Amino acid sequence: MQSHPKFRVLFLCSGNSARSILAEYLLRHLGGDRFEVSSAGSKPSGKVNPLVLRILTENFQIDASDARCKSWHELENIHFDFIITLCDDARERCPVMPGEPIAAHWSFEDPSSFQATEEDIFDKLVRMAFAIRRRVELFATLPMDKLDRLQRQIHIRRIHEGESEAEA
Repeated sequence: MQSHPKFRVLFLCSGNSARSILAEYLLRHLGGDRFEVSSAGSKPSGKVNPLVLRILTENFQIDASDARCKSWHELENIHFDFIITLCDDARERCPVMPGEPIAAHWSFEDPSSFQATEEDIFDKLVRMAFAIRRRVELFATLPMDKLDRLQRQIHIRRIHEGESEAEA
């Protein structure tokens, strides 16, 4: 029996230090062997947020010690099935990638803009991580091999819309 190829997913945000790293490692963890997952940024910060690494370890038992910030230029020749932007900046600057990846936008506030104590910032990042996990879980449970391209696109865009309605 022939197995289905892995679906390639790219998470994009501006710095590739928090939101996209969370999404990448959560999907790697929750998606099993169904997905090949990457993340990148339009203006990589050069360093993964240490609080994000702490959250992945403490809250999700995920080892992300190999996580690194990278530019989407490193990945511009890879064909992705899905590109999911996690901030408005990445959505506006999203590069044209080979093939015709399905694009979706799951917007989250920029953690670098948080003004508070480190513990308050950590708490806010934890809440963001759990919100990202909810979306990633919904994405990971979609029966991708049974959906056509349009159905995949509709479902992936609805993940954010449904989450936004639940938060309102």
